[in-house]
Amino acid sequence: MTTETTESATAERVPATVEQLEQEGDIAADFLEGLLDIADIDGDLDLDVRSGRAYVSVEAPEDGSVELIAQPDTVQALQELTRIAVQTRTGRFSRLILDVGGSRQTRERQLATLVDRAIARLDEGASQASLPGMSSYERKLVHDIVAERGFVSESYGEGAERHTVIRRG
Repeated sequence: MTTETTESATAERVPATVEQLEQEGDIAADFLEGLLDIADIDGDLDLDVRSGRAYVSVEAPEDGSVELIAQPDTVQALQELTRIAVQTRTGRFSRLILDVGGSRQTRERQLATLVDRAIARLDEGASQASLPGMSSYERKLVHDIVAERGFVSESYGEGAERHTVIRRG
């Protein structure tokens, strides 16, 4: 491993400061405002820093058209583009979270339903229940939901195939 690669890997593991996360949010907001203007979509931006991440929300004003870009796959793609824009400007890996029109809350409810169905399989006698592959953020949400329900979970696999397996505690 070269010195440059080692320094880069180390820099990615150092938690960002609140000031750096606020900077990420500002850069992300500028980037997203440009995209919304190009697409002629009205949206209000809200920035927050919590749990070591910058959060950017795009909310619909009274007659906004944010729902056009609020589908989970679209939000995921916009989040990745926004992270790349932030990384290009800062030189740091970004773990920024994007929410569009409440899409994150909608996805959390979907994941809770998925977990409840998996737990029902356990209640019917299965020794474990596997969920489909999902992003690291979604897996974190699943782990939290599973723990709240009194079960245990672990992630297995690599890349897009990384998934969560739920078991009794």
